[in-house]
Amino acid sequence: MSTGTHSDLLPARAAVIVFLAFVLAYFLSALLRAITATLSPVLSAEMALSAGDLGLLAGGYFFGFALTQLPLGSWLDRYGPRVVVLGFLSVAVAGCAAFAMATSFSGLLAARVLIGMGVSACLMAPLTGYRRWLTPAQQMRANSWMLMSGSLGMVASTLPVQWLMPLTGWRGIFWGLTVLLLLSMVALAMTVPRWQQTQARTAAAHPAMQGYGFIWRHPYFRQMLPVGIVNYGGMIAVQTLWAGPWMVKVAGYTPQAAAAGLFGINLSMLCTFWVWGMVNPHLSRRGFSPEGLIAWGMPLSLAVLAAIVLLGADAGWALWALFCVSSTFASLSQPAVALALPAEAAGRALSAYNLAIFVGVFAVQWSIGLLIEALGLLGWSESARYRGAFAIFGVCCVFAYAGFWRAWRGLAKGRAG
Repeated sequence: MSTGTHSDLLPARAAVIVFLAFVLAYFLSALLRAITATLSPVLSAEMALSAGDLGLLAGGYFFGFALTQLPLGSWLDRYGPRVVVLGFLSVAVAGCAAFAMATSFSGLLAARVLIGMGVSACLMAPLTGYRRWLTPAQQMRANSWMLMSGSLGMVASTLPVQWLMPLTGWRGIFWGLTVLLLLSMVALAMTVPRWQQTQARTAAAHPAMQGYGFIWRHPYFRQMLPVGIVNYGGMIAVQTLWAGPWMVKVAGYTPQAAAAGLFGINLSMLCTFWVWGMVNPHLSRRGFSPEGLIAWGMPLSLAVLAAIVLLGADAGWALWALFCVSSTFASLSQPAVALALPAEAAGRALSAYNLAIFVGVFAVQWSIGLLIEALGLLGWSESARYRGAFAIFGVCCVFAYAGFWRAWRGLAKGRAG
């Protein structure tokens, strides 16, 4: 495993300042990711959106996100986090302004794609920097606490947005987010260190490490793909969209109660990632591997999802919170992939894996919407359609976990042999 040199490591005070600047940007990124769940009732009414339209609109963010991941990784390795994240955030600013001015579904969708493209560096940029600026144990903690800041953004996308709606309307909220993105760009420009020439080590001296081919072929990377795409991506799809409609359409919540439920889900996620950040260094020192924790922890999320489908209208926000919390075992795969590959390829490794995750998010968000509509053609009730769609999603989660388990045991036996 290649690591950054000792001179790459940031002093503690500088590391905290840089971390906080990145936290602000990622907070806004996550808020923008999840806000469609809270706004879905008003957008559906104002724009006459179907379930499929709503799934596509939410998925548009992830489609834009996925479009940029491969060039993003190469640019991060070459130019460094500071230059790349500032360039990308300028696109997010344009997307937010476009969303605020949109008058049709196509306008909203195009703006969501732009927003997804623009904020797609908000997690990959800091994680690429952390790969060289922090020790491995610090990286695991920083990753969890970055995700915690994302959960805080999702918390802000629920009740606070619901409270602001009567005062500003959804368009005013997006104008405010445009201003906050500009402020985050100023903070990043002032605090994030430049990528020194000595840091901008490329794969030119190592032909086998050029491009993405060696990353996609890496056994550890491929081992982590199933849970990243289906289990982790599916959890994000639920958290950022489908938990809200389930609470309204199946559990009978009012839009205000659903927003409160989403607040509870996202607050639970915030606390979970804070705990992961606290315990990860200790688990690492005691020999607990990320893949082992995923293998033994993920079945809990499968059991909770089965209970949700069986309970139907009796499955409220608390069970969805438990599903999301128990799915966070899969989040350990992200920093583990970065640590398993050379530091010189950290940007590409992280972006390639992130691409896989967000392709999964887009596919799950849209597919659940399409399944709900398709089951309606069979004459099923609305509640039954949602339960059927999530049952199919659950089967996919089981197969993905089984694929991960098989690869993990195969690699473990190979190392033992």
